[in-house]
Formats: sequence, C-alpha cells, structure tokens
Amino acid sequence: MRVALAQIVTGRDISGNLDIVEKYARKAKEGGAELVVFPEATMRAFGNSLLDIAEPLDGPWAARVRRIARELGIVIVAGMFTPGQAGGSGAGRKVRNTLLVTGPGVEASYDKIHLFDAFGFAESDTVDAGTEATTFELGGIRFGLATCYDIRFPALFTANADLGADANIVCASWGSGPGKVDQWRLLARARAVDTTTYVLACGQADPATEGIEAKGSAPTGVGHSAVVSPLGEVLDELDAGSGLLFADLDPAVVKEARAKLPVLANRHTF
Repeated sequence: MRVALAQIVTGRDISGNLDIVEKYARKAKEGGAELVVFPEATMRAFGNSLLDIAEPLDGPWAARVRRIARELGIVIVAGMFTPGQAGGSGAGRKVRNTLLVTGPGVEASYDKIHLFDAFGFAESDTVDAGTEATTFELGGIRFGLATCYDIRFPALFTANADLGADANIVCASWGSGPGKVDQWRLLARARAVDTTTYVLACGQADPATEGIEAKGSAPTGVGHSAVVSPLGEVLDELDAGSGLLFADLDPAVVKEARAKLPVLANRHTF
C-alpha cells in the first residue's frame, strides 16, 4: 500500500487550513497514495485559542474533511480539536486533542492520551486526556494511532501492536529546542523496533521556514517527518520545510521482522 505524509504549516484560520488539507490530499492521491496523514493541530496551530473552534466529530470541519476524502477516494488522518468535559470547582471547559480518520470504508478517531506537560508547556491546562488505544484497518494493513508526546511512551505502541497494528501513525506538532529533532528521530526508530511495526511519523513543518515567528513555548513543529521500517531503518525523511513524503508499506515485511526479532512474543510483564 502506498501512503503519504503531509508535512504542513497550519495557522489560526481553520478554513485556510482545510484548503491546505485539500491541496495536499489531492497531491497524495495523484501520487498513488491510498492514505494521507496530516499532523497534529491541522485544524488550528498551537499558540492560538482552541476552545472557540473545538467541535464534535460530526461538526462542519470534520464534515469537510470527509467530503475531501470521499471526493478524492483517499483515507485522511488529520489532527483536530473536539469538545472536552467541563471542569469542577469553577474550572472551565477543555478540549480533546483528536485524530480524525475518514475515507472510503474507514471511520475512526483517537484522543491523545499523554498530554504535553513538559519543556515549559502545559497541554493539560486546556486539554482533556484520552483513555483508549485505537486502531483501524485499510487494505489489509492495521494502523495504530498516536499523537506527538505519546511517542515517548512505549506502552501505547505495544498496545496498538497487541490490537494487531502493522504500522503506527504518529501525528505531531513537535516542540523546538536543543536536541529535539534528534529526540524525534530516535523515538520514532525506537517505537518501530519496540513493536516491529512501521512508524509513520508526521509532524508540522517548522514555521520559521515560511517566515512565521514562534509564539512563546507553544509546540509548533520542527519538520523531519519520516517513515521507519519495522527494524528501525529510516526509509525516507523530509527536512524542516513543508513537503509530501510517499512510502510503500508491505505487511510481509512486518511478518519477516517479527520472525527475526520476536520481541512481542518474548515479552515478560513485571
């Protein structure tokens, strides 16, 4: 199966961000992809208000993504924000950091479990955490879902593999800083080897490549989206700027890797 990773820069304008989704989804389809992955915060970039644009999975933003997917005949994975729960003791309502998966014969969603309370940013101030691992199947390949900070927690990726995942999709808006690109690369390779799955690591491009200044400590992307093999080989990687990466996935490669390196079968629990 051919897949594509759309490394983009999104902004405050949710309609403009949808135009970017349509543009890159069309390019992905023209390149032969059956699945195109967009980053976390595709709906609106971090550093902007989120509560005022959060909407349910049957709302207008998701409806347009579905329409794009249907018209092009491609499955789209894209990061959006859905309404969370009202807090207690006078606390305000929060949102959920959600991945929408939609296209011919496929409909799924995942709420980010591990919230980014690190490197001076507190995602939990405005976001409710999800609780369940999520997978979906397309063309005989099962995909697990993860979002950004999730990549630092191997157990989620193992849970996806236990649910049958041959590939793990990670949608991110990775925070910049010393060593952060190296960590992103390291973690993507490590999660692939942990689970003998492909890892499709799709991040926001670095806004600086388009002359956009960072907003405080908000994680707005560093680029370097990559596809990693089940044995940890980087099959292809983008640089910091916007772009589209294609890769061909073969479930037989996963079976071969698991025969050579049966880490899932050899696990012990403590």
